[in-house]
Order: sequence, then structure tokens, then C-alpha cells
Amino acid sequence: LNRAIAVAMSQGPEVGLALIDEIVTSRGMDDYYLLPATRADLLRRMGRRIEAVIEYEKALQLAPSEAEKRYLGKRLTETRRR
Repeated sequence: LNRAIAVAMSQGPEVGLALIDEIVTSRGMDDYYLLPATRADLLRRMGRRIEAVIEYEKALQLAPSEAEKRYLGKRLTETRRR
């Protein structure tokens, strides 16, 4: 996941998103909240707001702590408003 984020920063969110999607299909990490949270951020950066909202909602449901839930809830609200 860290590699995908670094690639997204240097080569663009599309490339990073493709790497994350490979992680999801190859490793079955569907319950790891940072995957949908990161997908949401990249989708938002790409202007794919509706998909980003869906991913933020998934991440919010999986988040382990109240602090993470607050942060993701804030990002979700911001994305919905745009």
C-alpha cells in the first residue's frame, strides 16, 4: 500500500489506484480500512467523486478507532459537498 501511495504521488493517482486494485485482488485485504480510504483519496483526486464517497463509506465502517472514524467522516462530508 505504501508503494502504491508513493507511486501515486510521483506518477499520478491513476497509476497508484491500479496498484491498489492489484493488492486487493491478489491479497484479499477487503477488511483493511486503509485500502478503501486510500482508494477514496485517489478517486477524489481524479474527480471521481461518487466512487470516492462509496470508498470513504466502506473505510468508515471498517475503521478501528473513533479518531479514524472522525477523520474519515470529515473527508466523506467534504467529498459529498464538492
